[in-house]
Amino acid sequence: MTGVAGGGIAAGCACREDADSVSQTLFARFLAVAQAAGDKPFLSEDGRTALSFAAMDQETGRMAARLADLGGAAGERIVVQVEKSVANVVLYLAAQRLGMVYVPLNTAYTAGELAYFLEDAQPAIVVCRPQDEAAVRHLAHQPLGARAQVVTLGEAGEGTLLEALPERCEPVAKRAPGDLAAILYTSGTTGRSKGAMLTQRNLLSNAETLHDLWRWSADDVLIHILPIYHVHGLFVALHGALLAGASVLFHRSFEPRAVMADFARASVLMGVPTHYTRLTATPGLTAQACARMRLFVSGSAPLLAEAHDRFAAATGHRILERYGMTETGMIASNPYDGERVAGTVGYALPGIEVRVRGDNGAEGTAGEPGVLEVRGPNVFAGYWRKPEKTAEDMRADGFFITGDIAVMAPDDRITLVGRAKDLIIAGGLNIYPKEIEEAIDALPGVEESAVIGVPHADLGEGVVAVVVAQPGAALTAEAIAAGIAGSLARFKQPRLIAIVESLPRNAMGKVQKARLRADYAGAFAAG
Repeated sequence: MTGVAGGGIAAGCACREDADSVSQTLFARFLAVAQAAGDKPFLSEDGRTALSFAAMDQETGRMAARLADLGGAAGERIVVQVEKSVANVVLYLAAQRLGMVYVPLNTAYTAGELAYFLEDAQPAIVVCRPQDEAAVRHLAHQPLGARAQVVTLGEAGEGTLLEALPERCEPVAKRAPGDLAAILYTSGTTGRSKGAMLTQRNLLSNAETLHDLWRWSADDVLIHILPIYHVHGLFVALHGALLAGASVLFHRSFEPRAVMADFARASVLMGVPTHYTRLTATPGLTAQACARMRLFVSGSAPLLAEAHDRFAAATGHRILERYGMTETGMIASNPYDGERVAGTVGYALPGIEVRVRGDNGAEGTAGEPGVLEVRGPNVFAGYWRKPEKTAEDMRADGFFITGDIAVMAPDDRITLVGRAKDLIIAGGLNIYPKEIEEAIDALPGVEESAVIGVPHADLGEGVVAVVVAQPGAALTAEAIAAGIAGSLARFKQPRLIAIVESLPRNAMGKVQKARLRADYAGAFAAG
């Protein structure tokens, strides 16, 4: 069976283009692979084929024609805030086919946040959930808003987007390597979110590099559990499968038992640390259950060494941890062959340069922490409509300042030790939170921790450790303080240790340290 789950797209048009008429865009590469793969399933959901490779041409061609009828064109932005679905994947590919600039948004964003994105992106088309249509129409037609065409797409395939699909197929747009393919807004932990402009070259170069590095092949089957409004799920996972001609087992949400059931027919899983922690805690996770799997990838947040080791003990597989950013795609990866060291993100990808710099961009000291900078074809074109912010984060020689604090080993292996903005300065001394977190996480009874700096009248900042205990553990702040006293200098030791049930996280599993700083801002108030 072909077609998008939930109805609305059917066979009936041939969209093949002469190869000479289409430039080597991201979509053109995917389409060439799809045509060679034939009737093989691309996306399967709930045990059935939701989209085959053979149907990709006509499905995306008609969807692209629909977007063109709505006013879409090469270079125009399309903002998409809908649930994960097969139709959403087709929409993304159709936008690439048409040459539009795809702007995916987390469905958790509020109306106020959406108003900012619409004003900033100025899209030609907005695709939202049916239940959000009235509110989005209002926002999209404000005097400072986008004045965009608004259509809807529900997770079951309902909505106005699929109601009037033309019979014709839109040809594949010609695009240059430097043309924009997507704008992804960063999380905006301080100030307004920034739109990272990603080009055809950025996305294609990253996909090609990971294809070779991680040994993708047409025989692979990917379990897809990630959201598709983010680099990890949309670009790393889906682009990897598309470029390889690999099949995808499509999960709209993460349910450990459902994922484990798919291990018997899959070979690759990409997830965030929370996914692996929950899988490890689920009965039945054994080496035998994972016998067909060849690769487990973790990213989007640091994976605790303890979680890494527990998963390996249960399955016999060492998780491959990698590192990337919205602005750069993937930067580094532990090796496919070779030692995958827990707590490190491996080596810079082929064709990508990295360096560690000290304060004010001065050359750092070997083996000492410094800000990681990166240069290569993966580095974004800048922040949308924010040239001053782009200039602030880019060196004159083309290196992007990641803001991550890293240590480079003599063999160039990269270990991240924190974020520059997470750096704590107490009494004039620099304190890196990850060093303290690792000491606390190694203690018996500790599940995980987050270390932050908050205002302190005397020191400038005081160190606070927020700790989650393992189930059933009788953990106290006094025991934690005693446990780390011998491994950390006194100035690094937390002045406050709080034991909580869980740490606040965003949709990608990253600990929200900005929220923790706000929660504990008054911890050292006078008296």
